[in-house]
Amino acid sequence: MHREIPSELRTLIDPVVGDAGLELVDVLINRGKQPWQVRVIVDTPQSDGRVPIDQCAEVARELSTNFDAADPIPVSYQLEVSSPGLDRILARQKDFEAACGFEIKLQTREPLDGRRRFRGKLLAFDGEIARVEVEGRTVGIPFDEVAKANLVYEFTRSDFAPEVTSG
Repeated sequence: MHREIPSELRTLIDPVVGDAGLELVDVLINRGKQPWQVRVIVDTPQSDGRVPIDQCAEVARELSTNFDAADPIPVSYQLEVSSPGLDRILARQKDFEAACGFEIKLQTREPLDGRRRFRGKLLAFDGEIARVEVEGRTVGIPFDEVAKANLVYEFTRSDFAPEVTSG
């Protein structure tokens, strides 16, 4: 989650992202087999996900230069800069506030009511508690307990094919 980005990485990333007129959403580090995947997720100040590919590429070039100089990752890695995407990651309080009324999936750090995975409509978020309608009941999930959360994109017919009108 956004609040867990190591300070050394934030110090390298924030100025570059800010200079590009963007906001840092999250940094995901996949520490599996080398090279590690380092994914920097950025968005516009409007949180609309409309970050052009060329702008992501420019941020990636700048970050790569900073990372080469500071060497913040102890192993070989692959850097990727992207926008949040259709299944937009919810990492900041701002992201949760914007997702109210939409379906989300969420994983907690520790079990709540015997489970760690929840999927349902985000009814409300007050900065501390996410109220999610899950299987007909409302569950209050503390923001500090959220390990991972994403919007669930609702695909429609228009996502796959343009509508054909008869003339």
